[in-house]
Amino acid sequence: MNQQLSQQDLDLIFREARTFSAWLPQPVAPLLLRQVYDLAKVPPTSANSQPSRFVFLTTPESKARLLPLVAPANVEKTRTAPVNVIVAWDTEFYEKLPKLFPHTDAAGWFRGNVALIAETAMRNSSLGGAYFIMAARALGLDCGPMSGFDAEKVDAEFFPDGKWRVNGSGAKSGLTLA
Repeated sequence: MNQQLSQQDLDLIFREARTFSAWLPQPVAPLLLRQVYDLAKVPPTSANSQPSRFVFLTTPESKARLLPLVAPANVEKTRTAPVNVIVAWDTEFYEKLPKLFPHTDAAGWFRGNVALIAETAMRNSSLGGAYFIMAARALGLDCGPMSGFDAEKVDAEFFPDGKWRVNGSGAKSGLTLA
């Protein structure tokens, strides 16, 4: 059995964690974002598929691309957040399975099965988004998971080649972090 986290740590990550909509006017250091990413990139997913991809929007220019794609009620909190993170999924995640899940031909389960790729990637990138929030909270950041954007427009703006898709493609959901 693994060592348990302290009650204080559990409070920070779970019991006292809430969705935030307002932010302090302070930047988040790139090194801290890297630490969040490093924690969130490999926790358990089905068959260690790890389809999540994270796009960090930290500049006014990158946020300006996102703002027209969010619901009016989400514009201000998106604009003022020090960082916005788009949680996406890789449509070719299964190509990494020989390394991530080497004991069987798991990539073969997905090749040519578009529906299974989308279902598995959407479900497991949702897990990835949750892991990302937990990592951010563990490192002292507040988070504001957000629904209310046009997934098709986000895909067109940020992933025009179609290789990645925003978590929520086909539904309207996603993540904003600060």
